[in-house]
Amino acid sequence: MELRHLEHFVAVAEEGNVTRAAARLHLAQSGLSASVRALERELGAELFVRTARGVELTEAGRALLREARRTLDSAAAAREAVAAVRDLVGGTLRVGTEQCMGAADPFGTLMEFGARHPSVDVHVEQAGSAVLLERLRQGRLDVAFVAGPGDTAGLRLRALAREPMVLLCAPTHPLADRAEPVDLAGLADEVFVDLHAHWGSRRVADAAFRTAGVRRAIAMQLDDVHKLLEAVGRGTAVALVPRSAADKEQARGLRRLVPATDAEWEVSVVWPAHTRPSAAVRALLSSLPGEGDRDG
Repeated sequence: MELRHLEHFVAVAEEGNVTRAAARLHLAQSGLSASVRALERELGAELFVRTARGVELTEAGRALLREARRTLDSAAAAREAVAAVRDLVGGTLRVGTEQCMGAADPFGTLMEFGARHPSVDVHVEQAGSAVLLERLRQGRLDVAFVAGPGDTAGLRLRALAREPMVLLCAPTHPLADRAEPVDLAGLADEVFVDLHAHWGSRRVADAAFRTAGVRRAIAMQLDDVHKLLEAVGRGTAVALVPRSAADKEQARGLRRLVPATDAEWEVSVVWPAHTRPSAAVRALLSSLPGEGDRDG
């Protein structure tokens, strides 16, 4: 049984779709399908059944998935042991991050990490924090930079940075000249723009307004911080965002108001709690500051 066949099988199982798995592995779809069929012939069992949305594991496939992951983890540990003797850190590092993480600066960190460890193949995936946390639990990521409240069960995390939330509006908005802190309870009639619910800052904002007893009217939900800032500047909507978002070039000219809330946007680095981190993950974590690791 070849390791590459197990790697291909795990990718298809995790993606639930041959096309997406082929793109993830940078393989032709036909080659990936042939690899899975070869593994099925060797095992004498069907591992997947086709559905309208992709593929699903059979009972044999579910049994194999557990062992395939263990086998691949053992193979990675063996490679790391040899690399350690040679004083090298190698392998693949799969990292998730949101688009803009303020002072934590994951992209700068990863560029420095890559320069220090050129033998590590770093793959970066960008998505909202809720999506990244789920992909960590699925084994599709090794480590992720996430923000805001979220389900961190089964994960270990280290806080990297905290920021206050600020309220943004256009210069022509009635709130624009407000000098004193703005009570969130008084914003029930305002129209908001915000990011989609899987983004960390949206989850912080939602929690703050729930505490204030306010049901917001969100006119536009986006997946791009810069477009959000542009939308605030073009209309009558307001947005509650982390301070680092308000510091962006796209926010120049917007009015920055202090909300009367102690809600904070916290950025953390997160990794699985119940498996030993790879040498590459350990090397990345050793380069990061923080306030101590804790279980989610």
